[in-house]
Amino acid sequence: MAEERREISALQVSAMNNTQEIERLLSDLESDRTERTQSLEDTPKFCRAICAFSNDMPGHRLPGYVFVGVSRDGEPTGASITERLLESLASHRDNGQIVPIPSIRVFKHAFKGKEIAVVEVQPSDMPPVRYKNAVWIRVGPTQRTATSEEERRLTERRVDRARTWDLQGCRDATIDDLALELFTINYLPQAVSRDVLAENRRTIEDQLASLRLYHKSLGVPTNGAVLLFAKDPESFFPGAYVQYVRYGGTSQADEVLSERRISGDLLGIMRELDKLAQEVAQNRPVRRSDLSETMVADYPGLTLHELFMNALIHRNYEGSTTPVTIDQFADRIEIQNPGSLYGDLTRDQFPRGTSYRNPVLAEAAKTLGFANRFGRGIALAQEELRRNGSDSLEFTIGENHMLMIVKRRQ
Repeated sequence: MAEERREISALQVSAMNNTQEIERLLSDLESDRTERTQSLEDTPKFCRAICAFSNDMPGHRLPGYVFVGVSRDGEPTGASITERLLESLASHRDNGQIVPIPSIRVFKHAFKGKEIAVVEVQPSDMPPVRYKNAVWIRVGPTQRTATSEEERRLTERRVDRARTWDLQGCRDATIDDLALELFTINYLPQAVSRDVLAENRRTIEDQLASLRLYHKSLGVPTNGAVLLFAKDPESFFPGAYVQYVRYGGTSQADEVLSERRISGDLLGIMRELDKLAQEVAQNRPVRRSDLSETMVADYPGLTLHELFMNALIHRNYEGSTTPVTIDQFADRIEIQNPGSLYGDLTRDQFPRGTSYRNPVLAEAAKTLGFANRFGRGIALAQEELRRNGSDSLEFTIGENHMLMIVKRRQ
């Protein structure tokens, strides 16, 4: 009981200190850690501010705050702060427009007898952070896009201990191992704004580093860059391919009707998997009770697309020689990838929670249009199954693998 009381007391002190800090910042009109807005719907302004605070250009190592429902002179407007507004503000975390995913907290706060909405933004361990392909930073009480020199400084500020596997340097690779035209022609124009590219005088190493694809202190591409752009990714990571097999019956003992090995750079693999999802979907008409017809699919194409991409992006590549496998049987499709849940994501939280083993790969999929937003793949797959009248998705979480099962619609 004494320990419990001490814990509650510590939480109360923390909450009180947080309240004092918020009210101090609300009163400081020149602070570079605050953004005030009367508008409840200015999404671009909210996102630019979240991006800028995530980059923490001044190096405060303290959170920044977006105060919604507050005038420029720091007075609350009395706007209605609804749960819908708070949900909308929170959705900017994983809508895919801010990468890497920012760390934010959204809540109501009572100020001078009126409610305001607060978005608390933590500095990122993996800058530079981009909103719609541009790096926004805070300069005094205003914000603007970063210069190439400021981007370089942000790149060098990354916390090495926070590097996930795809952010770590591939010590066996050199820049000559990359098919650089894949990066400069196919990826860079979609990942960086046109204005930044127009004034770009940086070396290829600096361009890669700004997108977390080059480890400057080691002087090598990152593991993510090797997977995405290497001429021969499998020479570095032997399991970096997808094996598709179609069986004539309901088990692996039945006749193999076709098989395909999908390999190469990750961009090419994603394109091939997108095509495979459409091939396997098999749309067909079904008669309704009123004698009209509606189109359904054996397997919804969007469901397969999301699950294929999920397996490719979230799998474990480190030290694994096992590929992603896609087995199509007469009554179901089984999608299996090496690597179980990552980080602090638990079985109870899955599939609602999100924890990224390979954030650079997830960003690449979003940048190139293979994913619509972060953390929504399984939910979208489930929703498409429901619309198609199919059975719900089944999944098995193993110690070192993940299995997704999609039943064929009858």
